[in-house]
Amino acid sequence: MSIWFWLVVGIGLLVLAVALWFWSNAAEAQSGLPGGSVIYTDGGTWFRNEEPLYSDEDQLVGRPDYLVEEPDGSIVPVELKSGNAPAEPYESHIVQLAAYCHLVAVNYGKRPSYGIIQYRNRAFAVDYTQELEADLFDLLAEMRAGLYAEEVDRDHNDWRRCARCGVRGDCYQRLA
Repeated sequence: MSIWFWLVVGIGLLVLAVALWFWSNAAEAQSGLPGGSVIYTDGGTWFRNEEPLYSDEDQLVGRPDYLVEEPDGSIVPVELKSGNAPAEPYESHIVQLAAYCHLVAVNYGKRPSYGIIQYRNRAFAVDYTQELEADLFDLLAEMRAGLYAEEVDRDHNDWRRCARCGVRGDCYQRLA
């Protein structure tokens, strides 16, 4: 084989490497993950963490989709949602992200300043404020109180949620 053959092969491999590098940068940008190292994942894309995050004091447990450690050492929880983004993140998604922020603070000793909700077509950065943390604790207290209540009223008017509910067969307020 001539030197021209190997030169063409070498140039072809170089072009392929550059194209793959651009493709990987574009895929990283579309992922919605902040810059840094993925240190926890529930999706099994890189590696899967078998242990959920847990707060014994709050009796709270969760598995964020990703935790990303940024270059400054801060940890950002990322929650992936399969649907298209609403105009603003749903309240339930914000509270779920707040729970992950709290679990990061308890398990890693680093309070996140924000978390990310990544929908199919858009990402939202949600600040983890003292007010959001207080809302989380209020909701947890309300949920715990509901465990011992004789009756708990439905908290929505969405028939689609009712149709997917695991206790709809026993619910006297079901919409579907």
